[in-house]
Amino acid sequence: MPALDIAFFGSSLVSSYWNGAATYYRGLLHALARRGHRVTFYEPDAYERQKHRDMPDPDWARVVVYKPTADEALRTVETAAGHADLLVKASGVGVHDALLEEAVLAHRRHGSRVVFWDVDAPATLDRIHENPTDPFRALIPRYDLVLTYGGGRPVVEAYEDLGAVRCVPIYNALDPDTHHPVPPVPDLVADLGFLGNRLPDRERRVEEFFLKPAAARPRHTFLLGGSGWDDKPVPPNVRRLGHVGSAHHNAFNCSARAVLNINRESMARYGFSPPTRLFEAAGAGACLITDRWEGIEQFLEPGFEVLVAADGSEVADWLDQLTPARASAIGRAARRRILSEHTYGHRVIELENLLEAHAPAGAHA
Repeated sequence: MPALDIAFFGSSLVSSYWNGAATYYRGLLHALARRGHRVTFYEPDAYERQKHRDMPDPDWARVVVYKPTADEALRTVETAAGHADLLVKASGVGVHDALLEEAVLAHRRHGSRVVFWDVDAPATLDRIHENPTDPFRALIPRYDLVLTYGGGRPVVEAYEDLGAVRCVPIYNALDPDTHHPVPPVPDLVADLGFLGNRLPDRERRVEEFFLKPAAARPRHTFLLGGSGWDDKPVPPNVRRLGHVGSAHHNAFNCSARAVLNINRESMARYGFSPPTRLFEAAGAGACLITDRWEGIEQFLEPGFEVLVAADGSEVADWLDQLTPARASAIGRAARRRILSEHTYGHRVIELENLLEAHAPAGAHA
């Protein structure tokens, strides 16, 4: 398809600090640039993310950091819309989201597309269903497309019931240039590692799937990475690492005998929502243990490419059974599968095909 000028409003491209969408943004936009598209990413200077950058401005995207005020947000949208063929508002920018969601529609140019890209559809949909007066509800039918990074049929049908012209999941994936095998780091060697920020609808599941097995297997070693866990009581065989920057994710994934994925409660409930961590770990050739959720088979084959646990007791049982040889075999199989079917290169081709089949619809303005 012809090269597009893409303006993307999101939380942050250059910082993963309290920003779980960073890997997704980087993988997708890097792959879009490889296909010849021009990408500008607009992010607010908020939540100390600029102080906690873990990458410089990339050569494959222009990054514009704007002041987190309403006036500056509106001026930035007006500037971006003046040249963009594809104007994207992602969920969870964190500053003036409602204003941005309306502004990108108000500044639609003739012949351009305006897309809402939901990087946490379960949270967005739960919020709208709980609040019938949520202002975003009335805006949904005005977007040319709603894209999500997960959710399957439950999310698609929920958005279409709310009037979306079309809703399509563009799932998380792997950027092989970013996440790949590296030598293990002695300081990160453990029996099981988990990496994730402390969030309200994840904490109970972390207690069940990570802290419970740790307490049940005192001779095993466990690593807990991510922000917010400093004051969380943990068993003595759990070592807290705090925030782990994206540059250190490969070492984290390649040093533990197994890596644990725990979906947030809302994502597990909707299903078909593989988080970035799953693809990062598989891309590094790690042996992955995941909590059970509907749709895992679409991405990795249970028992061969991933180990699936219904609760913390099953996580502990997998650790008892997992020899180094089997862990290595599972990691290699997962990496082969992800490289063949689930890279961001695959996702961008899906997106291009979708955009070519779905012409700009100015009538929705």
